[in-house]
This record gives sequence, structure tokens and C-alpha cells, in this order.
Amino acid sequence: MAHASSDALPALRSYLRTTAEIASCSSLLEWDLETYMPATGAEHRGRQLELLAGFVHDRATSGQLGELIEEAARTPEAQEEESPAAADLRETRREYDRQRKLPRRLVEELAKLTAEGRMAWVAAKRANDFGLFRPFLERIVALKREEAAAVGYEDHPYDALLGYYEPGETAAGLSKLFAPLRDRLADLVRRVVARSPAPLDDFLARGAPAAAQEAFSRKVAAEIGYDFAAGRLDLTAHPFCSTPGPSDSRLTTRWNEAAFLDGFYSVLHEAGHGIYEQGLPKEAWGTPCGQAASYGVHESQSRLWENFVGRSLPFWRRYAPLARECFPSAMRGVSVEALHASVNVVQPSFIRIEADEATYNLHIFLRFELELAMLSGDLAAADLPGAWNEAFRGMFDLTPPDDARGCLQDIHWSMGSVGYFPTYTLGNLYAAQLYAAARRELGDLDTRVARGEFAPLLQWLRERVHRHGKRYLPRRLVELATGEALDSSALLRHLEGRFSELYGI
Repeated sequence: MAHASSDALPALRSYLRTTAEIASCSSLLEWDLETYMPATGAEHRGRQLELLAGFVHDRATSGQLGELIEEAARTPEAQEEESPAAADLRETRREYDRQRKLPRRLVEELAKLTAEGRMAWVAAKRANDFGLFRPFLERIVALKREEAAAVGYEDHPYDALLGYYEPGETAAGLSKLFAPLRDRLADLVRRVVARSPAPLDDFLARGAPAAAQEAFSRKVAAEIGYDFAAGRLDLTAHPFCSTPGPSDSRLTTRWNEAAFLDGFYSVLHEAGHGIYEQGLPKEAWGTPCGQAASYGVHESQSRLWENFVGRSLPFWRRYAPLARECFPSAMRGVSVEALHASVNVVQPSFIRIEADEATYNLHIFLRFELELAMLSGDLAAADLPGAWNEAFRGMFDLTPPDDARGCLQDIHWSMGSVGYFPTYTLGNLYAAQLYAAARRELGDLDTRVARGEFAPLLQWLRERVHRHGKRYLPRRLVELATGEALDSSALLRHLEGRFSELYGI
């Protein structure tokens, strides 16, 4: 086989960057939709996103791209296993093959529907009226089934959607991975709740002005490594991180003036996402090696900073003085130990993003099972509220008081992100193994965290995770970084160790 021209790879990467630049316009419009756009702009914004989605789809499925892929595949660099060139080819071909199977009409319709669906979800959640969102959810699920059928799958339609978010994973594989974790977590939660005394002080529910919460959150996010010169922080209904382009990674949050740390932990979480984006190789932007390895790996970075670092005792030894300065009333009479114990209280609750570490993954398992049922047709979208409440009672022994604290609490389905939720638990699993490996290799991380010395951990993550982009598949990336294949043992050791110490179980 003749080798390709030396210009083949640069030509492919140039084409991919141009496509990414067009897609980044959609990213910016979606960020604006969630932050500053008036609700009355939803219909027009839907048309804009529909138009851009069509342009991107055309480029992502063009014969020209196919020719560039085949030409680049013949280069010597692309023949080297796990090389950056091989990874660019692998991921570009994967996405090209997927997009070629999707009708342009379907791509455009999903873009328009989900833009309108997000605004309908906001209104439904605010009014606590599932009926406002129901027709959108029914249509979204129908289109996602159509997408799964077009992409193709061997076992379950869910696999066709899951693979977009987490390459290499299947519903059956996740069910096998999650089963022992679910059993051990349910047992841990039962033991902790049985030993957990009634709170002596509800100081976490003390109020604080939004301005003070923002000042505290910005200070901490900057110190752990988020670069505000290349990002920003804005308000939204559902916190997220958006990256319209290189050196432009934006955080959003919401402030709860009745609970002074709620907004902080969402900022810390989103800052972890932003730090990852800011650590990806800018010279590879627009190509697979300049993109996050997967949604699960992305989540591992946010969970690592939010939970493994941000809920630790050393972390609060560092930041309790700043918290007292920013929140003098809320922190009055509160010791570091009491603050640490309070941010790690285990208590079954309704809201996923407010859940403690022990119960969080149970929320994910519930959504995973409901998504499987909706995709297979075993659960009609119209019956979601009842199915949600029944499953929630079985898992948490609680009944959601309304749909706003039940099936309407998450934005994901309004965005068409069916298959996304399992990546949160995968992120927790990845984070546990990464943090355990960093502790082994960096020595006394607790002392470093207590001193506010976050650079060694950040540099370790930059070297082991961030700089590789999509060079490796997610499980392979984590295995190379930690020396261990993926399983649930590191996460269980972390959770059982933390809560055994706090609750004496």
C-alpha cells in the first residue's frame, strides 16, 4: 500500500478545526440560551441552532472528509498504535461513521426541538407542571430511538447513545460494573443513617448574600487552578461548564441565599470541568487529541476537586478562615471539624446535585434504569412521573413531594442527553482511582491541601490525563494513569473510609 502525502494529516486536522469552529458558534449560542437570552427568544434560537447543526452535519458527513480520512490513514504516523495520529484517525472515523448514519433532517429536528425543550423544561420546573414538558419529552425520546436505530446496536438501543458519551461502554457492561457498587452503597447508606444522630446545628442552612458566596467561590476556584483570565462565571438554572473555544471555558452556577455553601460546591464542581478544558493541548484544538477523553473522564475531574479534595478535612483547614471572613454570621461558632462533618452528612434526599457522596450514585442508577426503560419502549414518557416516584421509594424510602423535586429536576433529557447519566458514576469511579494513585505518587497530599498547595496535584492531572485528550479510550487512559484496571474498589475504599471515620461504623 502506497504511503499518503505528508500533507494528509495536516489537511485532515485543518478540516476538523474548521468544523469545530462552526460547532463552537452553536456552543456559544447554547451558553447564551442558558444564561442571558430572554425566554421569548427560544423559537428563533432553535432555528439558529437547527441551521448550524445542519452545516456541521454536512461537513461531518461529507465525501471530502471521507477522502481525507482514507488518505491520512495511509500515513506512517497513523500506523503507530496509540499515537496521536492514530487516535485522531480512530475518533474521527468513529464520529464520521456515526454521523453518516444520521439523516440531516433528524439532526436538525433534534437541535430545534431540544432548544425549545430546554425552555419548556425551565417553565415546567418553575410551575411544577410535568404537563408543560411532557410533549417535548415524548418527542425527544421518539427521536432518540430513531437515532439509536440509525446508528445501530447489537443488544440494546441504549448502547448506540451511550457510546457517544463513553466510547467502549454498553448497557450490559455498565449493569455488571454498577451491580456490586449499588449493593455496597445501599448497605453503607443504611449503616451510616442508622448511626447518624440528629444534627445539633443546621448552620449550613444559614443564609448569606450571593455576592459573598461569589467572592468565596471565585477565590477558591482560582487557587485550585481555574484561570479566570480564560473563563468566566455566570448564573443559570442548572450549573454547567461550556467551552466555546480554546482559552474560553465558562462556568455557570446558581446561588441559594438560604444555604451559604450550596452554590460554592457547584462552582467547585464546574471549576473541575473548566480546569480540564484549560489543560487540554491548545495546539490540537478542534481535533480529537485536543478534546476531553469522554464525558466520564470529564466528570472525574469535577468530582475529584469537588469531593476528594473539597470535602476533605485538610481542605477546610485551609478555607475555614476565608469562610469566616466571607460568611461571618453563618460561620459564627462553627469549628473546622463541625464544618467538615456537616458537608459530609449522609442523608437520603430528593435532589441529585445536592446529594452526598454515599447516596449520589444511587440517584444515577435510578436514572439509568428509567432511561433503559424509555428507550426500550417499556416505559412511556407520559408515565415517567409515576415510574420515577415508585423507583425512588424503592431506592430511598422517600416519595418526592412534587415533580420539580422528582422527574423534572434535571435538564439533561430536555437537551436530548439520553445516555449521559451513567457517565457521572463512571466519573466517580475514575476519580477514585486517579486520586488514590496521586496520593501514592505525590506523598502527603493532605498536608499540601491544608497549605493550599494544589499545583502538584494539578500538574499530575495535567500530565496523566489532560495532555492526552482522546489519545486513549477512557478505561485505557485511567489504567495508564493509575496502573490499575477499572473497578469499584477504590471508590468504595474512599467512601467507606471517609464515613467510617466520621460515623464510627
